[in-house]
Amino acid sequence: MNPEGIGRTIGSLRKKMGLTQTELAQRLNVSSKTVSKWENGLGFPEVTQFPALAAVFGVTIDYLMTGERKGITIAGNILCDIVKTIDCYPEKGMLANISEIQQAVGGCAPNTAIDLAQIDPNLPVSVVGRIGNDEYGRFVVSQLSRHGIDGGRIAISNHLPTSFSDVMSLPSGERTFFHARGSNAEFSPEDVDLARLNCVILHIGYILLLDAFDREDPEYGTVMARFLRDVQERGIKTSIDVVSDSTADFKSKVVPALKYCNYVIVNEIESCSITGLSPRHEDGTLHVENIRETMEFMAQAGVEDKVIVHSKEAGFCLDVATGEFTMVPSLKIPSREIKGSVGAGDAFCAGCLYGIYHNYDAVHLLEFAAGAAASSLFAENSTDGMLNKIEIEKLNQRYERRSLPCL
Repeated sequence: MNPEGIGRTIGSLRKKMGLTQTELAQRLNVSSKTVSKWENGLGFPEVTQFPALAAVFGVTIDYLMTGERKGITIAGNILCDIVKTIDCYPEKGMLANISEIQQAVGGCAPNTAIDLAQIDPNLPVSVVGRIGNDEYGRFVVSQLSRHGIDGGRIAISNHLPTSFSDVMSLPSGERTFFHARGSNAEFSPEDVDLARLNCVILHIGYILLLDAFDREDPEYGTVMARFLRDVQERGIKTSIDVVSDSTADFKSKVVPALKYCNYVIVNEIESCSITGLSPRHEDGTLHVENIRETMEFMAQAGVEDKVIVHSKEAGFCLDVATGEFTMVPSLKIPSREIKGSVGAGDAFCAGCLYGIYHNYDAVHLLEFAAGAAASSLFAENSTDGMLNKIEIEKLNQRYERRSLPCL
């Protein structure tokens, strides 16, 4: 341990909180001279004092020792998908044959986390959420571990099963989902130990599918909004994703959270559901003006850094600080090469988070995210198609891009 570095971190955090050395000393039951000694690099706290210091400052012990946060934490829905290939979708009361059964992870947390780990195995990635004490839960944890992802803070429900979906897949690629909410319905802010988070970005999804987070909060509008505020107060950037639900009240569930988001990453349907604008013209083409208007609405509602919207035709980025609006078309992947699209949204999100983490400019960010999304199309499940960062860049050079939608 470096006494000078630890001392600088303690002094910086103390000043950020508006505490004097005497006030900090009183909270720790030490003398002000001891605090002064620490901050001047003439010694450092005893091992037993680090947990108390971390609690006072709202940071992890690792952060106190290194003075920096690392990596990305993905929170939210955790599922196990049981994909059953069937020869037809039967009429009521009739039979269909199952030719193959596969098991795969599903949901925002494992999908996005595994994608990130495959993009860059050296990036610290962790997951928080809730699973059941069952076979499906153990399968998800084993898949995270296989990719070097920290799943040690996933909560376990003793009475609800791991959330799962029975996915009926036709040879044409069309799919029907039968979903059990399970333990995701219990996942709440109490399951996230903020003091142990040492990430740069916390991304959580999906709003509208997290019952405890979607609840009303009398002060902040929703429990999710309060949670994101608490995360930001720890010095961690926040990011959200939303599920597509045509029956949901987007304004009451999503808008309150925007005030406490650094980044929003959603598709064109989800974004325009917030404003009630149509994301497409009557002929089915993208209504870029409406997409831009809804992105500007989200910025005005409080998003701090970037609003990102994706569709099959293009990706869009609004830089809140400058007002710069960027549009990048998607890659043209021949239909004969596409095996599935179930993970494309999470893959795009992972590409965005990686680009944000490494400070890519808007064009590079959207190109990289489009390449990540395209790579997911080469596999039937959500994660097996993801390439590493070098291969994604090569993929972006290999295929042409779609025509740019007109403004």
